[in-house]
Amino acid sequence: MSDQILSLPLEKKIGQLFFIGLPGVEVDAETRELLEEVSPGGVCLFARNIKQAAQTRKLLDDVRQILPVPPILSVDQEGGLVDRLRRINTPMPSARVIRQHGDLAAARELGKITGEILRRLGFNMNFAPVMEIMSEERELLSNGLFSRSFGRSPGEVLGYSQVYLRGLQSQGILACLKHFPGIGAGEVDSHEELPLVDLTHDELIAQDLAPYIELFLYRQDEDDRIRVVMVSHGGFPKIDLEHEKIGGKLIPASLNANIVTKLLREELGFKHLALTDDLEMGAILRHYAIEEAAKRAFQAGEDMILICSSAESVRKSYRALLKAFQDEELSLAQLDLSLLNIAEVKNILQPPLDFDAERLDELSKIIARLNDKLNYSYSSK
Repeated sequence: MSDQILSLPLEKKIGQLFFIGLPGVEVDAETRELLEEVSPGGVCLFARNIKQAAQTRKLLDDVRQILPVPPILSVDQEGGLVDRLRRINTPMPSARVIRQHGDLAAARELGKITGEILRRLGFNMNFAPVMEIMSEERELLSNGLFSRSFGRSPGEVLGYSQVYLRGLQSQGILACLKHFPGIGAGEVDSHEELPLVDLTHDELIAQDLAPYIELFLYRQDEDDRIRVVMVSHGGFPKIDLEHEKIGGKLIPASLNANIVTKLLREELGFKHLALTDDLEMGAILRHYAIEEAAKRAFQAGEDMILICSSAESVRKSYRALLKAFQDEELSLAQLDLSLLNIAEVKNILQPPLDFDAERLDELSKIIARLNDKLNYSYSSK
């Protein structure tokens, strides 16, 4: 895979850096044109793309057929509030419900069920688990993370997240830890504005980063290995960030070399795939043009750039990066390093399982039984 990607022409190499959303439920002429122009390295589906099981599988099969390099195909399937599959199977329980029930086995079962469903639908990665530590104090904040975390302490988050991702990856679906280095202490939702996390470097290491550090070090089994990390749009004024201000705000972690390169890669030793959260979120677009954000993300050390809503934003960013590489504003040597990280992940992606509507129905019933065990209903979140 690395030879295939590194031998691509520059236009196609740059496409590998992009992880994009699609507009609808099928590969129509508009979607085909976007895929053929950009040739993205990854595609992420949302609820707008997922109406029926067979339709979702066809959409992903069609995407896979069009792209010249096998893509990473992902989704945010956490359970609870973030459940992109609720139209096609029983809604899944949230991480918080599982933690409240004190059931590590349920976390592993949720990972396994999620993994098999996703793989039968044609996915090969899931943007989960959420690694934020949501203490009682943080649960009062309006940052949208209240029910999405597995724990109130580093130990709880590590324990539940590890068994969840072990279940998920045992089914051939790659996990992606998010949202590095942790935005649970931020007072606002990064979908709307840049959340400020008022922690020192040592506090961050002892609290929010502790589960990441343990998972990065754990290497005994393939199902526990961490290959992908999503970097948040949080601002961290008390640690060694760049001092430049944008609109009075510190540079978001996702665009900041002191977070992506110095902290994640050099200090914590993560050598695999790093990608941004969606660059169309308010934390970014309130302060940057999308083209500038994409360039800054790459310069910070991100391997892949998420742009999940607007096809025009994808095109603008793609063309801006192409010109920047052609003009030698961006480093071709760094591009090749990112492509190697992307190829490493693509080398271990598993092909989809056979589509089996009866098995998907059976898995939906298994989810219902898990919900009953946890006394969970969607209305209870």
